[in-house]
Amino acid sequence: MCGRFVITQPSDAMAQLFDAQPDNDLPDVPNYNVCPTNQIHVVSKSEGGARRLTQMRWGFLPAWYKTTNAGPLLINARSETIAHKPAFREAVRARRALVAVTGFYEWTKTPEGQRNPWYITRADGAAIVMAAVWQDWTSPEGDVLRSCALVTTGANAPMSKIHHRMPVILQQRDWPLWLGEAGHGAAVLMRAAPDDALRMHRVKRDVNSNRASGAALIHELIDDDDVAAQAMVGR
Repeated sequence: MCGRFVITQPSDAMAQLFDAQPDNDLPDVPNYNVCPTNQIHVVSKSEGGARRLTQMRWGFLPAWYKTTNAGPLLINARSETIAHKPAFREAVRARRALVAVTGFYEWTKTPEGQRNPWYITRADGAAIVMAAVWQDWTSPEGDVLRSCALVTTGANAPMSKIHHRMPVILQQRDWPLWLGEAGHGAAVLMRAAPDDALRMHRVKRDVNSNRASGAALIHELIDDDDVAAQAMVGR
């Protein structure tokens, strides 16, 4: 599962990372609380085969939706069923993409039902590059909106202490295969990251609001109770 994330990389740095041509109109960065339906940076292949850095709506819109809220909000696509689900099966064959983030949030619940947010990053400090699928959606009025979903898989051992799902995280060597530049066989990439790939820490509950903003959202929260929580997750 991935329901909120952070992007701090400048657009030109992302374009350079992926050797992609950036569009002129890209979302503002940094953004420490990227939410579903926001416009996000996405790397995909153009019709000519070159990589492009574009903006897309985070929330995949199946062709049969008459409005953007005509059905469930599809921010994630499960790797186990993506090839068979009518909403995603064409996109995973022909329209795969990459989304680079600085980190993402996940939540645990207390016995009292409070939602405690965690911030997850790569252990080596590099960008997390997540697998995605996309497509163009056309409204009844003829307006075209490009939308995407992140691909998720079963969590690795450390992540499973927080949530049973995690985004599919791709290494740089795997980007060409996922984008369709290196032939077929991208399905093998839809697996959990190694157990030592990520690190995580508790953050304040401010991020529970989708209106919250600012770098303070990712600052580590440490008090007596949180030290105990960190120890439990680290076991």
